[in-house]
Amino acid sequence: MRPLFRSIVTLTAVLGAAASVSVLAPSAPAAPSPTPVAAPSQLPSEDPFYDAPAGFESRSPGSALRTRQVGLGWRGTDVPITATQILYRTTDEFGGPASTVTTVISPPGARAGTPRRVISYHSFYDALGSQCDPSYTLRGGNAKEAPIDITLISGLLAAGYTVAAPDYEGKGLRWTMARESGYAALDGVRAALGHLRAPARTPVGLFGYSGGSVPTGFGAELAPRYAPELNIVGAAAGGVLVNPANNLGYVNGSENWAGVIPALMAVYAETYRIDLRPYLSLKGTQVLRQVAGECIEAFADKYPGLTDHQLLVPSVSGLLAVPGVRQAISQNVMGTLGKPRTPMMLGVGNSDGTGDGVMLTADVARLAGSYCARGVPTTFSEYRGANHTRAFIPWSAEALGFLDRRFTGQPAQGCGR
Repeated sequence: MRPLFRSIVTLTAVLGAAASVSVLAPSAPAAPSPTPVAAPSQLPSEDPFYDAPAGFESRSPGSALRTRQVGLGWRGTDVPITATQILYRTTDEFGGPASTVTTVISPPGARAGTPRRVISYHSFYDALGSQCDPSYTLRGGNAKEAPIDITLISGLLAAGYTVAAPDYEGKGLRWTMARESGYAALDGVRAALGHLRAPARTPVGLFGYSGGSVPTGFGAELAPRYAPELNIVGAAAGGVLVNPANNLGYVNGSENWAGVIPALMAVYAETYRIDLRPYLSLKGTQVLRQVAGECIEAFADKYPGLTDHQLLVPSVSGLLAVPGVRQAISQNVMGTLGKPRTPMMLGVGNSDGTGDGVMLTADVARLAGSYCARGVPTTFSEYRGANHTRAFIPWSAEALGFLDRRFTGQPAQGCGR
């Protein structure tokens, strides 16, 4: 087991307690005893449920195209709550029609048509393969995934929240893509509210760490134009990816995070139709082939010391020098797609004076400052001494408290620290 994955698994026990006590539900009921659950037999890439029906392009964003009831679990043990999965119409990175799936999970005793408090929960699944999709892992697929999502979601359910967990990267697994991720999150909320027969004024919170910060932050920025009817009461993003161009320089040669470089190369090449082949070194061709179809725990720390220059022919100074790459990345910089109309909570670790090992502390601080300058109540927290993995614990507790206050109507604080 590699160091990054081992650290994440270690955190799960801590998060299990944090997600189910005090900050959310002082009197939350005890969970029923676990029972066996069968893992899904098909990957999303093989499952016809994920295939959009003919003519779906004419449906409005957020329309349900197909639904099914599923059980949730991890490594053969279930959470004894039934969920509904919805294939819904959304919008891709370039404004075209697309479809993806959200998993809607109601708290015990909730009935259709009753008042709800909805959290759009954005997993940090950072995927290049469909076995990483939350709709698959939440059902007990891909036992290599740490059970952080099911742990936190169980705590949210115990606190009375309804959870919608979208596969926000879409069928194309467009990791870190701003618009596609934000649209998928917002349309996932629309699909969930429609299924629940809940009014558009239903309060909604956005929650996401690391890769999950992408749909959270961009969802908040896009909502005023794309989904103005939604009542988003707060957005909490941690370990925030602000400008991938800056992160590339930070993780170059990293011991634990250099593997995200070839993964980003692969997803940008696919999404923006950038032909990398003339620029790849022999090593680059080999490494990109190795990361294809993998989840982040399989590649993030697999290549200690790797640099983008090693992946490219000697005549190319770095990835940003490849034609089209810098321009493509500039389309996915947080803070550039619109002004959120909801209070924001941003957090990031700082383990080395620059960042948390993969995210840059100053970038997140500047983003918070830019929101404040535009009149958006924004709380910013820096977790000094904590790397990206360990900052998830204090951020989660603070983010859940922030959203709890938003749902109870307490005045939003922020912009004072």
